[in-house]
Amino acid sequence: MSQSEHHAPIPVLLVGEGADAIASTLVAGLQAGDQGHRFSCAPFPTPEAAADASRGAPYLIVVGLGRAADATLEHGVWGEWRRPGAAMARIAMSDDVASADTGATPPPSREGELDTYRLPMEQGDALPMATIVVAQLLETERSRAELHAQLETERACEPLAQCLDPGKIYPMALELLLERLGCRRGIAFFSPSPAPKGAGVAARGFDDDTRDRLSRFLIEEKSLESTMGRGEVGVVPWGPLNHALGQVGLESPGALLSVPLRGDDQEAGHVWVLSEGRRFDDRDLDAARRIARRVSAALATAERYHHAKERAFIDDVTGVYNARYLLATVDNEIQRAERYGNPLSVLFIDLDRFKLVNDEYGHLIGSDTLRALAKLLSDCVRQVDTLARYGGDEFTVLLVDTPHEIAIKVAERIRAAVENHLFEAGAAGTLRLTISTGVATCPDHGETREPLLDAADKAMYRAKSEGRNKVASASELD
Repeated sequence: MSQSEHHAPIPVLLVGEGADAIASTLVAGLQAGDQGHRFSCAPFPTPEAAADASRGAPYLIVVGLGRAADATLEHGVWGEWRRPGAAMARIAMSDDVASADTGATPPPSREGELDTYRLPMEQGDALPMATIVVAQLLETERSRAELHAQLETERACEPLAQCLDPGKIYPMALELLLERLGCRRGIAFFSPSPAPKGAGVAARGFDDDTRDRLSRFLIEEKSLESTMGRGEVGVVPWGPLNHALGQVGLESPGALLSVPLRGDDQEAGHVWVLSEGRRFDDRDLDAARRIARRVSAALATAERYHHAKERAFIDDVTGVYNARYLLATVDNEIQRAERYGNPLSVLFIDLDRFKLVNDEYGHLIGSDTLRALAKLLSDCVRQVDTLARYGGDEFTVLLVDTPHEIAIKVAERIRAAVENHLFEAGAAGTLRLTISTGVATCPDHGETREPLLDAADKAMYRAKSEGRNKVASASELD
């Protein structure tokens, strides 16, 4: 409970017949007992009016009056104070119910709720003392409920620690926030690693058409990506999501609970919870911060896992991917190419006469040359492509969504770039190298990994046989 809540007056809502007169009597009685500062008493004609005036109050006392006292206390409008972290106490004053002093058995209370304190109308002078006693019980229950809510939030977050896929952690965070805050609609916007995967969107509480339009807008609105993971948990009266909702034809939802999420390295995302007319209070912010901390810890763990996994796929000498990663990636890219009907091209690149470099300049210079070549090749291909050291002085490039004729041009551009590059050779100055490259394309030269790579490899040997420093197509093979 925040310090401000400790000192804030407890709302006492008197609802029903004669509420105005009884409220005046209650205020006078509390003031006479020097307790007036602890309470804020107000009369209301209906439960709806009382609940609406009390939105955002962490806890309250409801006094039901007259024949409808029990109906007032059991009304559905009090649901906000029955959720985790909130509490309410109830006093029934009616001639139709007997006082507990008479030995009558009161109706059972809901599990986790305080019993209803009952007074006959003729004992109205006891209402101030009843209010004080109920308030003491309420404050105890409030502390218990708050600790219980914190524990339940921590327990609800436990599955996060078991998830190592960042792309799944963000939707889990959204669902946790909606559940713990008792809200219906929210959106998670994120850019999962390892890159490149592009932005992702998870939306809950929207119809399918609205969700799809909103997802497309958020992904296309590139400026939003720079805001992901920035700032602190808080309520914002206006934000990028308000603009996005307006762009897809929805009315502004008003204030949003903004929850930035971030790992230790590149992972970053954002969750927005729609207020739906309610006011987020300190309890909500505390729960959101707890969830955000657990989500950020899960993202950091997932990042460490992927970094360790990636290191197992990195070549120690050149820093590019190794053959193990290449073979797994070829299978995935072939499946993707087949699914979307796009071509996948492969370049097999081999340094010409590299053994002479090791023999003349030494293996240290040879390793430096391979690293320089890997850097040069990386600069010649796109981020979405895959460059790997296949082994020795052989490199492989996967060109996604690239037809054969374009792959030939890319290979020729790489060949020329290597031919014109001066490689450092230590005290010996510089040296020049050339490469031979074979090009094959799926599905033309192979519909699975082995025949596709074999076609590119054979095309590369054809380039060597024709004098080296050449590009050969698998289409030229017999």
